Amino acid sequence: MTITFIHQTLEQELCALARGASLECLVCGEFVLHEGADVICPECGSSWPGLLGRAGAALDCESQTG
Repeated sequence: MTITFIHQTLEQELCALARGASLECLVCGEFVLHEGADVICPECGSSWPGLLGRAGAALDCESQTG
């Protein structure tokens, strides 16, 4: 039996958040709100202004496995 590590890098988590695939705050782990192109965490107050609007243009989101 082999152990497979399942973890995401910060870049992968940010890309998932930008694509709308993740609803988890990168800081505290609570659910985030999508307000237009902004991503806001009501729990800790973290925000990523315009993140959803520039997901394809400014972020190089490549999926890598293994």
